[in-house]
Amino acid sequence: MAEKKPFLLRVDRELLDALQRWATDDLRSVNGQIEYLLRDALKRAGRASKGAAPHESTKHEVE
Repeated sequence: MAEKKPFLLRVDRELLDALQRWATDDLRSVNGQIEYLLRDALKRAGRASKGAAPHESTKHEVE
């Protein structure tokens, strides 16, 4: 598994609450949900690095 590097992310309360509900629905932590969304966005934009570790697949993943 790739090394994880912590960083601070500031978001408004409404956004954080929505992310928490979504993460709970997908059985993830908020951190895990944010990482999943960022990896998915990079993949969709064609910007994921070739050596990047694959992200966790779930039944909730949109094709």
